[in-house]
Amino acid sequence: MSSVEQKIIELGLVLPETAKPLAAYIPAVQSGNLVFTSGQLPMHEGKLTMTGKVGAEVSAEQAKALAEICALNALAAVKMLIGDLEKIKRVVKVVGFVASAPDFTGQPGVVNGASEFLGSVFGDKGIHARSAVGVAVLPLDAPVEVELIVEISQ
Repeated sequence: MSSVEQKIIELGLVLPETAKPLAAYIPAVQSGNLVFTSGQLPMHEGKLTMTGKVGAEVSAEQAKALAEICALNALAAVKMLIGDLEKIKRVVKVVGFVASAPDFTGQPGVVNGASEFLGSVFGDKGIHARSAVGVAVLPLDAPVEVELIVEISQ
């Protein structure tokens, strides 16, 4: 087991199987030394853990926890492609989408769930550029979706 996966376990989490795509795409693709994940929803054991808009049916705190699940699922997609999370040299960018109630403006705090998780797992290699975007709706009425770009060693 890699030290990255050991750190995930120490955080009380388990790296899941990669979620099956919902449409015509693949979970992750490599271009050169970068791996780009497709947007990952807060799926657990093949099911969406929560639905609704953040700031309405879903609290900001709940959404932050869901963003962590999304980031965990994104790491699973990376592992499926490259085989070993130890190959990750750095998390380059995180993009987080937050299905938001019209008056909700706390998207950065929600996406912190993914960012803080990646920092806990990778330390300085987990510090990244980021976008946190509010949207009207996400697939399956998910509250949060996260995608990653990571640099890997060849």
